[in-house]
Amino acid sequence: MFLVPRCCSSVPFIVKRIQDSNTLELPLGLTQTVGAPRVGRDRTLPDELQAFCEFGEPTRCLTTQGRTFEGDPLDVPTFVNEFWTAQQRQASSLHEVSYRACFKPQLPRFFIQRLTLPGDLVYDPFMGRGTTPVEAALLGRVPGGCDINPLSVVLTRPRLNPPTIEEIRRRLDTLDLEKPGDEPEELLAFYHPTVLRGISSLKRYFRDRESSGMLDAVDEWIRMVSLNRLTGHSSGFFSVYTLPPNQAVSAKSQVKINQRRNQVPPIRDIRQVLLKKSRQLLGDVDGGVRSMLAGVASKACLFTGLSHNVPGMPSGSVSLVVTSPPFLDIVQYDTDNWLRCWFLGLDSKKVQITMARKVEDWQQAMTSVFLELGRMLRLGGHVAFEVGEVRHGLIKLEDAVIPCGVKAGLDPVLILINDQEFTKTANCWGVDNMSKGTNTNRIVLFQKKQQC
Repeated sequence: MFLVPRCCSSVPFIVKRIQDSNTLELPLGLTQTVGAPRVGRDRTLPDELQAFCEFGEPTRCLTTQGRTFEGDPLDVPTFVNEFWTAQQRQASSLHEVSYRACFKPQLPRFFIQRLTLPGDLVYDPFMGRGTTPVEAALLGRVPGGCDINPLSVVLTRPRLNPPTIEEIRRRLDTLDLEKPGDEPEELLAFYHPTVLRGISSLKRYFRDRESSGMLDAVDEWIRMVSLNRLTGHSSGFFSVYTLPPNQAVSAKSQVKINQRRNQVPPIRDIRQVLLKKSRQLLGDVDGGVRSMLAGVASKACLFTGLSHNVPGMPSGSVSLVVTSPPFLDIVQYDTDNWLRCWFLGLDSKKVQITMARKVEDWQQAMTSVFLELGRMLRLGGHVAFEVGEVRHGLIKLEDAVIPCGVKAGLDPVLILINDQEFTKTANCWGVDNMSKGTNTNRIVLFQKKQQC
């Protein structure tokens, strides 16, 4: 990839009005112009990006010189700015569920608000904790998502139909926390014996309710919050001090942490921990939010399975995809989620997360996903594909993802680089401030302009 400066006024997009002959009739009674991504009747997304200065800095306009798999050159307009705030807790409290390698809700919101209308279907093929589906529902869009990890649906669905705090309290009061199932001795590295007994009783309760068909929305909520409270680094979790809740160390590693910190697992009040977290999650859920969620929750399309083969999702039904795929072999989902999988009665080693070590293998996997997304997308629909800098900045996956989308028949219409640090131009490319991991959000926006 090569980046060259370009004049913002020369953005090669044409503004089209809804009355033009190039307007298509789409599902859900909506109309959409196939061409530049539109944010209004007379303004395209590139227009808005080049004029964006909400956080005090002008947008830098560049051109990314990419290539197809066949070697054909592609010039993609690229916009660099701080497009959403880096401040914490700027989104709905419903999002405060920990999960490794998730993006901020402001990212999907940015595209949902500009590229869809209420009632449109918004989808994420790698939904993780459910950031895109939940944010879509909060904005009155129909939420959709898929993930090979069974945890995803368990973490996502309850927040589309949240119970009240009184419903949660009443259910917790009825639970018998003295009826455990399995109590693995190794877990005593994390939990006081009384707490482990209670957690095991919760695990057995949810298993029995699900197998009998009696698991309801309140049960699903409590199960979701329980997963989120299994381990952490404060008294708000069931465990003794350990890593933050988006990943779990092994039992052997926890023994070492306990020895180093001279700590033993304390007694926790399981019901109070669950109530406290539930109040936090429901903090922003007022009558208006509940009404908005109720209008779309029953239409939600959530799947557990392979993202390149989702037959349950109708063709031509999706208006917008916002997703962040697995970044090569950077995140080890098996080791991160083993304890959560134990609680759900799952074998984490059987969850076949995409873990490609080579870029070529990653491209092959992503091309298969893009082909499926092309089938799902309505004509004129978009894919906002968030990638990142990996392996100390040596690999920038926007280079790799452009030919994948093109191979599936989608057009790369722009690249958006969301950068919170504007001290040096090189920072947005991870040259000067890179130590490891991902420093910027880098989104390649594709559009379906013709039938795939």
